[in-house]
Amino acid sequence: MRHLPDRTTRMARTRVRTGMRTRVVGSLTAALLCAAGLATPAATASGATPPAAPSAKLPDGLALTPPMGFNNWNSTHCRAEFDEAMVKGIADIFVEKGLKDAGYQYVNLDDCWALPQRDANGKLVPDPVRFPNGIKAVADYVHSKGLKLGIYTSAGTKTCNSAGFPGALGHERSDARQFADWGVDYLKYDNCNNQGVDAKQRYIAMRDALKAASESTGRPIVYSICEWGENKPWEWAADVGHLWRTTGDISDNWGSMLSIMKRNLPLAKYAGPGHWNDPDMLEVGNGGMTDTEYRTHFSMWSIMAAPLLIGSDLRKATPETFEILGNKEVIAVNQDPLGKQGEVVSSQGGRWVVTKEMKDGSRTVALFNETGSPQTVATTAKTVGLPDADAYALRDLWQHKSYNTAGRIAATVPAHGTVLLRVSADGKWAHHPPATELGLKGGLYVEAGKSADVTSEVTNLGRTAAQRVSVTLGAPSGWTVKATSPSTARSLRTGTSLATSWTVTAPPGTKPGSYDLRLKATYRSPKGVRAETVLPLTAQVVVAPPAGTSLLGDLPWLSATNGWGPVERNTSNGESGLGDGRPITIGGKVYAKGLGVHAESTVEYYTGAACEKVTAQVGVDDETIVKGTVAFEIWADGRKAASTGVLTNAMPAQELSADVSGAQVVRLVVTDGGDGIDSDHGDWAEATLSC
Repeated sequence: MRHLPDRTTRMARTRVRTGMRTRVVGSLTAALLCAAGLATPAATASGATPPAAPSAKLPDGLALTPPMGFNNWNSTHCRAEFDEAMVKGIADIFVEKGLKDAGYQYVNLDDCWALPQRDANGKLVPDPVRFPNGIKAVADYVHSKGLKLGIYTSAGTKTCNSAGFPGALGHERSDARQFADWGVDYLKYDNCNNQGVDAKQRYIAMRDALKAASESTGRPIVYSICEWGENKPWEWAADVGHLWRTTGDISDNWGSMLSIMKRNLPLAKYAGPGHWNDPDMLEVGNGGMTDTEYRTHFSMWSIMAAPLLIGSDLRKATPETFEILGNKEVIAVNQDPLGKQGEVVSSQGGRWVVTKEMKDGSRTVALFNETGSPQTVATTAKTVGLPDADAYALRDLWQHKSYNTAGRIAATVPAHGTVLLRVSADGKWAHHPPATELGLKGGLYVEAGKSADVTSEVTNLGRTAAQRVSVTLGAPSGWTVKATSPSTARSLRTGTSLATSWTVTAPPGTKPGSYDLRLKATYRSPKGVRAETVLPLTAQVVVAPPAGTSLLGDLPWLSATNGWGPVERNTSNGESGLGDGRPITIGGKVYAKGLGVHAESTVEYYTGAACEKVTAQVGVDDETIVKGTVAFEIWADGRKAASTGVLTNAMPAQELSADVSGAQVVRLVVTDGGDGIDSDHGDWAEATLSC
């Protein structure tokens, strides 16, 4: 269940899973295999590999679309607030807030619902403090709301929690029957304390146990395999479970979500009705990301046909959280009966185009901006697989508005944002106003008391003309915004643009930081229908970098994202808390200054076209002990100025330097090296900026 990238937890789990296999595959493993019905005593005693169980799918007709529901772990972990009252309260909210009507069905319990010991008959015992009326009573309540109940255990001797709750290894038949008798509809089956038993055998054993329980009780149970993608379940689990985790656990931050998304996207060919790639639960509403980032999270999980399991405490959720989770147009993408997972069309420079084929012949298109500044992301109807047509209907699934396009599909996407569109060769396209792309050339960086010049541009993407076009730029109170070129146009034909120059001034004394601006274009279709395009922007009030050479660990940054915990100044990344790092150490050498990060990581600095060079000693921090593979990149605006190959813990620090002349913004990026995140602690030791 909890598969965290910190050093201690990862080492312990690796030891249980693989490091001691040759020692434990003896009497203990043999007994477990026999108890699970996977091998005869003679076979295991002789050391022979037990025969694989015959292929036998669970009952047909389950999880024909990705499961939707709730799981408590991301918001409560094992804290006391996880109890019967919470579970019933979530079921009530599903009904009251319209989430049930939107498609959410499952209210799932995670770890810590049981007592640490089985009873005298080997049965699981619900914690009487958390669940005083037992699990069946909770299931009955959830069922009375027209919903379904899920439960959790592990394919090991214990679950993942340190309290040592009982796992199901060797107890598959008994536990599965107990779940079915309670009225459980969904099982999440984790991977901790597995004693080195082969993953396929362990998960097949529970598959067969669930099937037997279903045949005996008439209770079908959706089967969620949670072995973190370690044994490539997408290659073998379609006949074993209904969904399988493709990654380690998600955390409530941009870097974690982004890394997991990137690992799941290439697996599209393995997903389909009844068998889904699972990149872990939703973090929407837990507070570690912005609403823009949460909309990206929800958009990308939907286009990837991923299970949509809410991980926030809905009793405390904001209206914005309910708006994201309840967007029926986005949910319809996820639940499309064709069952296709979205595929990557392009991903250059952090500008992603992902498209999903829909049952009605349309295409859903995600224009996703990974970077920290607005970017134009574009494709065409032909590129995403639509047939030739005079024009196309284009539906914005977050704005809930329809337009027509001559074939170009494009938007200026805010930093970390996603524009989600459904595009079709619809003969009624002319009923909609033309689509427009609204953008701002370059980032908006302002020094307090000084003017900054920027240019906006609105382009007609539609087959019909955009008429009576007007563009405005709104700024915070006290700021001065002035158009220095025309901001209106009588008409824009297909493919033509209106460019407007603006001077923006922040008042003297304005504190450095982010400030919201709003660029808006209004226009009318040839039939007089009024339309508008709005682009929310962020102006950065910045301080010019000092002349000379400065240590980046001592300079303020524009933004910083990290895959595990915060970026640390002048220490290693450490663990999840701020300030818990150690001295930066690479290959046994200690460095006093620098940045400690964890992939996926991006740290941005304003350089104002006044700096020339970035230099650093880079590598995997020694605190990872034996793991960690990363790659370092230096970006000058949209140009990759320097990069390393994949670096490992066994390698000494390498010098990385880049010419950043003329760049407004410098980005320091650390990736996972292409093999997924596992203890990927990276150091920018002695990092300097010369201006």
